Amino acid sequence: MTHESPTVRPPFPQSPPSRRPVAGRSGPATSANATASASANASASASRPRARWLLPVSLLLLSAVPVIAGAVRMTELTGGAAVTPQNARFFAAPVPVMLHIVGVTLYSVLGAFQFAPGFRRRRPRWHRAAGRLLVVCGLVAAASGLWMTLFYPRPEGDGDLLAVFRVVFGTAMLGSIVLGFAAIRRRDFAGHRAWMIRGYAIGMGAGTQAVTQLPYILVAGMPAELPRALLLGAAWVLNLAVAEWVIRARPSGLRRRSSAVLADRPAGR
Repeated sequence: MTHESPTVRPPFPQSPPSRRPVAGRSGPATSANATASASANASASASRPRARWLLPVSLLLLSAVPVIAGAVRMTELTGGAAVTPQNARFFAAPVPVMLHIVGVTLYSVLGAFQFAPGFRRRRPRWHRAAGRLLVVCGLVAAASGLWMTLFYPRPEGDGDLLAVFRVVFGTAMLGSIVLGFAAIRRRDFAGHRAWMIRGYAIGMGAGTQAVTQLPYILVAGMPAELPRALLLGAAWVLNLAVAEWVIRARPSGLRRRSSAVLADRPAGR
């Protein structure tokens, strides 16, 4: 009887052991990349606060025009200045213009700080208290402006078209502030933000009007009745166009927050 020996197969070829990087060790390229990334992050973090304050500072500079003009008018009314054809209407009824100056000054200056997101997050109580004061100041500024348009004698150079513009935009400012206040009462943060930005844009019209009139004055001199009305109206339209762009570029976090609030609200309310 023959015994057959079993067939012996050669073992599978073994792959050489892989070399794993030791934790805590990195090559020169990795270290260089990490250093560059850290430097870029540090530069971005350093420049981010400056960028966030760019808009508030710009709004403060823009509000300097009505604030300085209002301070000059207030000094004129309280300091016993001579009555002239240009200021006689203010001396005849000083309360509306004085309320308008105080309202516009506080509204434009305090409102600028509401556009600093980091400032709002760090000081939420200040944001809420300033917001309540802004609502009052904005309503006073818009209502007194409407009163002056309707009841003060028109100065030279103010025609019907400019009066219509002032009534339309003054009413729109009043409505925007009221709608913004109503929105925050029902915790509609996106609606509150949008309407308050629109109201502030209209309220800042006096600052932009100096910008829209300056090129015309430098080229052609003081504008007549129609060009002046169109230049002043263009400033309000320009402000509202910028406001709508800012509203539509709102942060995604605010959009998600508003959607969550609306989703949690019971149906039919």
